[in-house]
Amino acid sequence: MISTKGRYALRVLIDLAEHEDGSYIPLKDIAARQNISKKYLEIIVKNLVNGGLISGMSGKGGGYRLLRNPEEYPVGEIIELMEGPLATVACLVQDAEECPRAASCPTLPMWSEFDQIVHDYFYSKKLSDLIQVRQ
Repeated sequence: MISTKGRYALRVLIDLAEHEDGSYIPLKDIAARQNISKKYLEIIVKNLVNGGLISGMSGKGGGYRLLRNPEEYPVGEIIELMEGPLATVACLVQDAEECPRAASCPTLPMWSEFDQIVHDYFYSKKLSDLIQVRQ
């Protein structure tokens, strides 16, 4: 399940993309438009800054902005930054210790196939796909 952190991170990035004008966008403006507590968004944007997805500037004229074009942000990258690996089962997490039952596990191929479908789906979607065109 994708938590509010993952969902709200997407909303923040969509908001930044939709309101991009070359300047930093204050968090209070994003919070008001998205109807999300500014305090909760502070946690989310900190993760997004630390993950290299956005930049932040404090003080007058400060706020946040995207570091890349919206079409350069795979949704999967955003979700994994906020949620961790998309793996369904622990044995498929990257760098996981090899499961002693892997060779004889009848369900491993199913989990592996499902994880690949999920990965391919989220990485095929870009932030630009989620932006609503303003009239």
